[in-house]
Amino acid sequence: MSRKKFHGGSWKVAYADFVTAMMAFFLLMWIMNMIPPETKQVLSTYFQPTSDTSGPGGPVMTLDVNANTADRTTRGIPKPDDAQAQSQRFEIASRFKRIILDNPALLSQSGLSSDETGVLLRINNSAMFRPGSAQLTPEAKRVLDEALGVLKEYNMDLLVRGHASQSEHTGGPFASAWELSGARAAAAAGHIASDGAIIPTRIRAISYGSTRPLRPETTADNKLTNGRVELYFHRADALNFGSGL
Repeated sequence: MSRKKFHGGSWKVAYADFVTAMMAFFLLMWIMNMIPPETKQVLSTYFQPTSDTSGPGGPVMTLDVNANTADRTTRGIPKPDDAQAQSQRFEIASRFKRIILDNPALLSQSGLSSDETGVLLRINNSAMFRPGSAQLTPEAKRVLDEALGVLKEYNMDLLVRGHASQSEHTGGPFASAWELSGARAAAAAGHIASDGAIIPTRIRAISYGSTRPLRPETTADNKLTNGRVELYFHRADALNFGSGL
């Protein structure tokens, strides 16, 4: 007795794939509908385009999330933690991104990134301080006031890192690039600490002088970029995982 041959079964496989895809799509729509509006607003800031032009001191601000994951993993720092901690980092980065996008003086002279231990905000010295001094500009005070709000709201510590280009120091009250960048880091940290609402041990300031340039000091724009202040909002235990922070 010959066996019956079955034909035309391939359409069933295709149909099953289609049904599965539709189920996944509607499940995604349902999940999106369950997300609170405030969370959607935070997430939306990461899909808003910024200008692709360049200004003095380098390219415009970019948001690079989890930029240093591979590097930090090699140094023993844990991988991203729970969803709440990740959400907090998104919220912190979004707050500073909105300030930068609303201020043309900061837009072309800043950088913003996030990784599994915190959020890093970089702003060129020319936007933060008066030339050759540690006197804060109005733009700097606005950013630092926002930093104070972040420290009040989130369980994060702050590391302020001062950097100076090799040609930025021109004498005056500061004998070296070390002293200039140190005074600027201290001024930024002091502005935040002066409120009195933050325990002093949650804020640290450090001077690197001209020892950690971002770019070769071959052009005026590169030199402008190398002179900067970095605000690193990090987990309280982040400094326990080695140098490089």
